[in-house]
Amino acid sequence: LFPATLTYDTLRFEYEDFPETKEPVWILGRKYSVFTEKEEILLDVTSRLWFTYRKNFPAIGGTGPTSDTGWGCMLRCGQMIFAQALVCRHLGRDWRWIKGKRQMDNYFNVLNAFIDKKDSYYSIHQIAQMGVGEGKSIGQWYGPNTVAQVLKKLATFDTWSSLAVHIAMDNTVVMEEIRRLCQSSVPCAGAAACPALESDVLYNGCPEDVGLRERLTLWKPLVLLIPLRLGLTEINEAYIETLKHCFMMPQSLGVIGGKPNSAHYFIGYVGEELIYLDPHTTQPAVEPSDSGCLPDESFHCQHPPCRMSIAELDPSIAVGFFCNTEADFNDWCQQIKKLSLVRGALPMFELVERQPSHFSNPDVLNLTPDSSDADRLERFFDSEDEDFEILSL
Repeated sequence: LFPATLTYDTLRFEYEDFPETKEPVWILGRKYSVFTEKEEILLDVTSRLWFTYRKNFPAIGGTGPTSDTGWGCMLRCGQMIFAQALVCRHLGRDWRWIKGKRQMDNYFNVLNAFIDKKDSYYSIHQIAQMGVGEGKSIGQWYGPNTVAQVLKKLATFDTWSSLAVHIAMDNTVVMEEIRRLCQSSVPCAGAAACPALESDVLYNGCPEDVGLRERLTLWKPLVLLIPLRLGLTEINEAYIETLKHCFMMPQSLGVIGGKPNSAHYFIGYVGEELIYLDPHTTQPAVEPSDSGCLPDESFHCQHPPCRMSIAELDPSIAVGFFCNTEADFNDWCQQIKKLSLVRGALPMFELVERQPSHFSNPDVLNLTPDSSDADRLERFFDSEDEDFEILSL
């Protein structure tokens, strides 16, 4: 039904299909049965935006790399988790991509935001260049925290989506901080500070007044990213049940992480295996047509997804959630509180109403290159570094 595409490195593709199992399959908050809903599972997976290495795109920064093969896998995973947030924001979780079917404009607006060119909001060009401010040279490997910090900064310029992006540091989600961020009716700071990017709004096909109108609403849709370290060199199995529950929540955006220095975008699980999209195949860069539509088949993984044992997961990850409304956020908080009562499930992070006194400064979230906190957090969250602190049991 879903043959492997020629662009995919079939040597990396171990599994032809889902196992015949009574265990439910969870994909980003949706529960499926392999026996009765196999086509629905595959359609859900295929509908996710799949970003892989590309070659022959315009040089990053004008003189830099024209391919991200070998170094861009975590950047591509960051694009995938953020693209899922934009799909939920503009198309809804029930939206499906069907090959050959004419898609709505909003779909192409979302896809255009990730195309490999300098004026797309979340392009590899923007991520790589914004990463320089986080101390990462172009072509250097990112950890989950770095890509999350960069995406947060880039989202400021995306007035069409008008997202509130919060990165919960120190394994702590502070509800008061998130409410203050999402209930803010003030236009995004910095959105007008970059006039060079104003053409992006038109490039992405959006009416100019959309951002202004939506910024005046009471709750900005929330993208919540939580960088975590779940063990020393391998994942502590006490966290596995909690991690599984994250994929069961309707707010789930999945998880970015992988094996050491090899990033994957995890979208669900079945039994003791994680289900993921793999960016490690190189495809030619895609050029938009004059009409703004894209040949889009290479952005959808049209074969059954990869799987790996949860026990093989590198302990450095970032978990993502999307709360479109305040009610979604309140529901998420309730689910996290209930999760703390599940036997044998060690909490991966703490949910608190107010900022604990041991937090040195809320502005640590706005990392600057000369910040000692930024250096400390980068060492903590990038798996290529060994200098980190372990979550205590």
